[in-house]
Amino acid sequence: MTREMNFLNRKGLDVDAIDREKLLAVFAEEMDAGLAGHESSLRMIPSFISIDRPVRTGTPVVVLDAGGTNLRAAVVTIGADGKANIGAFAKQPMPGTQGELSAEAFFEAFAEFLMPVVGAADTIGFCFSYAAEILPDCDARLIKWSKQIQVPSVEGQLIGTGLKERLARRGLRRRIVILNDTVATLLAGKSAGVTKNYSAYVGFILGTGTNTAYVEQNARITKRTDLTPGESMVINVESGGFRRIGQTPFDKQLDAQTLDPGYYTFEKMISGAYLGSIGFVVLKEAAKEGLLSEGGAAAIRSWDALSNKHLDDFCGGGATADNPFLDAAFTPEDHEAVKRLCTPVYERAAVLTAVNLASAILKTGEGKDPSRPVCVNVDGSTYYRTLTADFQNRVQRELAALLQPRGIAYELIKVDDSPVIGAAVAGLV
Repeated sequence: MTREMNFLNRKGLDVDAIDREKLLAVFAEEMDAGLAGHESSLRMIPSFISIDRPVRTGTPVVVLDAGGTNLRAAVVTIGADGKANIGAFAKQPMPGTQGELSAEAFFEAFAEFLMPVVGAADTIGFCFSYAAEILPDCDARLIKWSKQIQVPSVEGQLIGTGLKERLARRGLRRRIVILNDTVATLLAGKSAGVTKNYSAYVGFILGTGTNTAYVEQNARITKRTDLTPGESMVINVESGGFRRIGQTPFDKQLDAQTLDPGYYTFEKMISGAYLGSIGFVVLKEAAKEGLLSEGGAAAIRSWDALSNKHLDDFCGGGATADNPFLDAAFTPEDHEAVKRLCTPVYERAAVLTAVNLASAILKTGEGKDPSRPVCVNVDGSTYYRTLTADFQNRVQRELAALLQPRGIAYELIKVDDSPVIGAAVAGLV
């Protein structure tokens, strides 16, 4: 065993020791508890959106997509073949990512951003990538920010109502349908798979943050008494909030440094906003224990932060000239030590991602017929772009190891611009 592996194992970062089956069972327990309204780290939020209703085709809808990094707008039309035509696309940084804002400034920023496209349709499909209670009228009350957004006064407010009020001041009245980005990802998968014989649908995002959505029978959503029996709707799991998982001292140290300590435990272990920071904590602690040269340790102590891109590029073999690990302070031995110390951060994320995906697929209760697999639309840059640990293939191998022995058939697909297309589908249902 290398010095680096011994160090990580002592700190609890031992990928081989993760009990996948036990974690899968705990996920299922938390999902059931959340559906019943019992104490759970998974909110299991009803979307009030059914995938069984027809989608109006040939009708434009304005789409607003509030993601973890960017705010995007477009005008979308869905064709009879399920394909989307996206026009008038615009993008800017998500309000609240570049400093704290007031609620007034936040909603004004959204309304102003919509001005170039808002005249194209009477309905706005609003993809909102944060934990929010969706109401039967498809407005949404923000529960809590994640992804380090700094607009605290908006927590508890109705997002659709706030935007409608700012649009009304401009003489505009619009219908607004709000849905979570992962619900939108599921709907985009449904739209893309309209000609295929899928038995169920799952949406999954692993980018700046992470989340999962699937379709649930109303009869199993026992925390609500106002749902029509025999029907179903998409459930926003809010899987990034999963807490029944062991944290290492590295995870706890990172969590304490965030704007929302104690929240989104799972998200902070697998998503792009945090993987570089976890690696940075690992390296600082390893430097204290003499696992790096004096020069390498001094360089790391001098850094304020370490981006996921720089760490992943270096450990995954894609480092460019500006990569901080290529500084002369690091010896060749340091380079190997950094890779041995930080690659397990990504390996663990791949394992946990697979457990998360398997949990949602199993919760659908489908996939038992190989000719009718469960469709899983996967979105997010962290899933597709992570180089280290052969990430995407590692997730798929781990997922197969969990589901193939159970005889569950599934298919992972990728729909470009999923949140935008899914928000359009929601606005057209």
